[in-house]
Amino acid sequence: MRRSIAYREPEPISALNTTPLIDVLLVLLIMLIVTIPAATHKLPVDLPNGPPSGEVVMPHRLDISASGGLAWDGRTISDAELPALLASTVAANGELHFKADEAARYERFAKVLTTVKRAGVTRLGFVGNERMAFD
Repeated sequence: MRRSIAYREPEPISALNTTPLIDVLLVLLIMLIVTIPAATHKLPVDLPNGPPSGEVVMPHRLDISASGGLAWDGRTISDAELPALLASTVAANGELHFKADEAARYERFAKVLTTVKRAGVTRLGFVGNERMAFD
C-alpha cells in the first residue's frame, strides 16, 4: 500500500524581525552621543543689558607690529608702560581694540594678551580679522 504524503504550505512567521529595529536604534544612539558634547559646549559672553547709555566712550587701540613692538592709540610704547595704560582703561570702564600684525609671532601675541587679561580688561575686541568672517 502506498502512502500519500501531503505537503503543506509553510505558514508565515508571525514574529517581528527586530534586527533592523536594533540597527536603527544603535545608529540613533551613536548620533546622540556624538552631538550632545557639541550642543553643551558654552562660551561665556557678557552682553549689555538694557538701553545703551548716552555716554560714548572712544575705545583705545593696542597694536602689535610685525617686529613685536607695541603701539597705544598710534603712539609707540614699551612693555613697562602697558599695565598702567590698561589700568586707566579698566578704571574708565573703557573698551580696548586689539590688533596684531599677521607677521607678528604668536608668543608675543599671547604674552601681550596675558597682560591685558591680568589687568582686568573685560571689554576687548579683536581688529583685523574681518577677512575671516563668515558670510
